Amino acid sequence: MNYLYAFLFAGIACALAQIILDNTKLTPGHITSLFTCLGALFSFLGLYDGFIEKFGAGATVLISNFGHMLYSSAYQGYLEEGVLGIFSGMLCKSSLAITGAIVFSFLVSLVFNPKD
Repeated sequence: MNYLYAFLFAGIACALAQIILDNTKLTPGHITSLFTCLGALFSFLGLYDGFIEKFGAGATVLISNFGHMLYSSAYQGYLEEGVLGIFSGMLCKSSLAITGAIVFSFLVSLVFNPKD
């Protein structure tokens, strides 16, 4: 049942993004930013942890999880170090994901050739 919930959550989010892309003049970059901000907003409202608990990997593989990670680590930094902790703590949770994306995109660029 966990797989079904994860698939449905991620599928509905992707379908929503596709509907927005097809019916507005927003670009994929705008939609990515929108979903990242929505993830941070849901985290601020205390909803995103519930999404992760209920839908598991379906909620953690989406770009909205990046917004959740940014918000939650910035908030944790604020609690530990005050206002300056917002900036120092913001990338604590997401630094692994960012580094992984850079390394794997570099490795893929070594294997494949771009089209002219």
